[in-house]
Amino acid sequence: MSERTERAKSTIKGVVAPDAAASQLSGTVTAPLGTSENPSNAVFTVANVVTFCRLFFTIAFLVLFVGHDSAMRPIALALYAIAAVTDFLDGQIARRTQTVSWLGKVMDPIMDRVLLFTGVLGLMLTGELPVWMAVFVVGRDVILAGGAMWLRMYQTRPLDVIYVGKAATALLMLGFVGLLFDYPRVMGLGLVDVDWLPGLNAAPCAAGIYCVYLGLVCSTIAAVVYYHRGLRIRREVLNHRLEGEDA
Repeated sequence: MSERTERAKSTIKGVVAPDAAASQLSGTVTAPLGTSENPSNAVFTVANVVTFCRLFFTIAFLVLFVGHDSAMRPIALALYAIAAVTDFLDGQIARRTQTVSWLGKVMDPIMDRVLLFTGVLGLMLTGELPVWMAVFVVGRDVILAGGAMWLRMYQTRPLDVIYVGKAATALLMLGFVGLLFDYPRVMGLGLVDVDWLPGLNAAPCAAGIYCVYLGLVCSTIAAVVYYHRGLRIRREVLNHRLEGEDA
C-alpha cells in the first residue's frame, strides 16, 4: 500500500510541478525548502488553511445562492467574493512566507475549478445561465483533464498554458461574476428570438454574459490548440520509438 501511495504522490507531483518534482527526486534541488522550486510536505500552513477556507466559503455560497430566501443572496455573493480574493491571497502568503507546499500546489488549481464550477452551477440552478453554457464549461475542462492524462503516456511534462487559455479563464470568471451580481444590466442585442441565447435576444441581461460568450470562444480555440499539440507530441514520440527500434 505504501509503495502505491508513494507512486501516486510522485505522479501527482509530476503533473503539478514536474521540474520541482524531478529535482527533488534526483537530489539536485538547490532552492530553499518552501519555495516554488522546492515545495515542502507540510500540511498545516497558513496558506493551506486559507485554501481550505476558500472551499468552505464556496460551498456556503452555493447553499445560500440557490436557496429561496432572496435576502440571503447578498451574503452568498459576499462569500463568493471572499473566496475569489483568497485565490490570490493563499499563493502570496505561501511565497512571501516561504511555505509553499505540495498540498498547496495540488489543492490550489482544484479549488480554482471548484470556485468556477460552483458559480456556474449556482447560475444554472437559478435559471440565470442556460444549461448548454454550463455543460460546455464543465465538459471542456473534463475533456482537457482526460486529454492531459492520456498525454502522460507520451510525455510526463504537461502542456504549457497558452495565452488564449488564460484569457478564456479570465473572461469566464469576469463574466460569471457579472452574472452573479446581475450588474450592470443592459438591453439585449435582439439578434435572435430564443431564450437560450441571453444577450443575443432582446431581453435585458447582465453585461457579463458577453464576457462569457468571449470566454467560450477562447475556450474552444484553446481546446483545439491543445488537441493538435497533443497529437503532434504523440506522433513525434511514436516516430522516435520506431526509429530506435529500427536502429
